[in-house]
Amino acid sequence: MPRPVTDDDDAKGQRPAKAKRPWWKRLLRGLGALLLLIVLGLGITGVVLHEPRPEGRTGPEAEAMARRMVDAVDGEAWEALGAVRWRFPRGHRHLWDKRRGFARVRWDAHEVLLRLSDRSGVARTAGEEVGGEAARELREKAFALWANDSFWLNPVVKAFDEGTTRSIVELEEGGEGLLVSYASGGVTPGDAYLWILDERGRPVRWRMWVSIIPIGGLGTTWEGWQTLEGGAQVATEHDWGPFTMELTDIEAAASVEALEGEDPFTELR
Repeated sequence: MPRPVTDDDDAKGQRPAKAKRPWWKRLLRGLGALLLLIVLGLGITGVVLHEPRPEGRTGPEAEAMARRMVDAVDGEAWEALGAVRWRFPRGHRHLWDKRRGFARVRWDAHEVLLRLSDRSGVARTAGEEVGGEAARELREKAFALWANDSFWLNPVVKAFDEGTTRSIVELEEGGEGLLVSYASGGVTPGDAYLWILDERGRPVRWRMWVSIIPIGGLGTTWEGWQTLEGGAQVATEHDWGPFTMELTDIEAAASVEALEGEDPFTELR
């Protein structure tokens, strides 16, 4: 009959050894600790990098600076364009009928023909028309993609949109920048962008205070300028530091038929 283990046995090294945790539990514990360190590191980095949104001065000088920026990219030529087509990172393909307010947005296996005024339209997945709630969700997704991706295509010409405020900010590195704040419009009202311009008034970079980026003051370059039909200029490359975002296959024309060879929006008329 087994006898109970006593303190004497423990002293002699006869107490049974404590069982080790399974290897996968040790691995999960280690990964959990690593994840915690990463989260803490990102939080500290965010605090260090975050810049408060600057205060600027409004008035005629700011209005003139904004007008000079729009003129530098030929804003009038942009307004005269009837249609533009481009590719945005992550596989978003856009056709924008500026004249009639239509958009075709393609991503993954989805295609949406959208009336931008009320977000109605036709949604398809893998070539098959989608209805009901699934169609509504695709239309909302398409509008969000269009709003974001078209803003990156040419936000300069939106400096005088309804709900915007323009002000001049003194830059720490010297000189002045143009702060454009959006009280309404798009899908993220309340955002603000500080433009840094070259001697001609054309942007070279910006800094952002936007709801989707928790760190205020992050920015990108504005380069790789391309002149479209009629003279409008758009930047195609944006250096974020660790990576570069590039807009490709940008084409524009007086009408969507001139770009496509036909009218792809007949279902919306």
